[in-house]
Amino acid sequence: MSMVYRRMGRSGLRLSVFSLGSWVTYHNQVDNGAATEMMAAAHDAGVNFFDNAEAYAQGRSEEIMGAALKALRWPRLNYVVSSKYFWGLDRAGDAVNRRDTLNRKYLMQAVDGSLRRMGLEHLDLIYCHRPDPNTPVDETVRAMNDLIVQGKALYWGTSEWSATDIRAAWDIADRHGWHRPVVEQPQYHLLHRQRVEQEYAPLYSHCGIGLTTWSPLASGLLTGKYAQGIPAGSRGELEGMGFLREGLTSAARNAAVAQLGVLAQELGCSTAQLALAWVAHNPHVSSVITGASRLSQLQHNLGALAVLDKLTPEVMARMDAITQPLAS
Repeated sequence: MSMVYRRMGRSGLRLSVFSLGSWVTYHNQVDNGAATEMMAAAHDAGVNFFDNAEAYAQGRSEEIMGAALKALRWPRLNYVVSSKYFWGLDRAGDAVNRRDTLNRKYLMQAVDGSLRRMGLEHLDLIYCHRPDPNTPVDETVRAMNDLIVQGKALYWGTSEWSATDIRAAWDIADRHGWHRPVVEQPQYHLLHRQRVEQEYAPLYSHCGIGLTTWSPLASGLLTGKYAQGIPAGSRGELEGMGFLREGLTSAARNAAVAQLGVLAQELGCSTAQLALAWVAHNPHVSSVITGASRLSQLQHNLGALAVLDKLTPEVMARMDAITQPLAS
């Protein structure tokens, strides 16, 4: 099945329904050569959206993606690149304007840093990685607008903001004639659904917000590989990922994943492909951001495209019956 493309919310930008992100993998599990190989394979399969963030591997993720883009030499119109801002890079004691903020000083300089690391003249999409309660939202919105006016970015959005905060930012931009946020990047998978399906519901029609969702496999839980504990070399074993382990080893969640596995077998696909297709089935999802630490994993994930047509109302109802009681 050929790649499907969707508009990013109400914007005219079209994204591949499955995209490739770099969180956790780049630098930690994927070096320059592997990144180049996987990005080339993804592009050959029709993927045109590659997601990153300033904070991923403290800037190294952007450097690796930038080196891959330089090596691949694709026409700039052929791909979409994003980055995200809030956490900052410099955690030194007096660097108060370079961490956990969305103030104007930080944003204007942080985007410049990403452009240098990635070797690009502009980013297609920039996100406010988390809300900042200590910066007036109008200051953040104006800074994002100015970055677009200056040609350093083309679109902007949010990540893990509440519906109330997104609506406030959208209203400020609309009132002043500034560039409005057009996309939100939330966590969304079979076991984490409330925000996308309920809280954000008014935003889709009123603001035209699209979604580029992350963690479609619940950090690997929805592949079934954590049924017997934390396997060697998995994301759950990585340093700094301890916060994931309780959810990954939950007996109730792994039992639900086993039931999904039975359904996947009936459909002729893997549990992971079924879970990925489920996320993409939501029409408000512009792109499902996938991650991969090796080429075979990337290729397997992209096989979820062929599962989309198998998600009949009956199949969706069975998936809901298995997962909704455990979903947050």
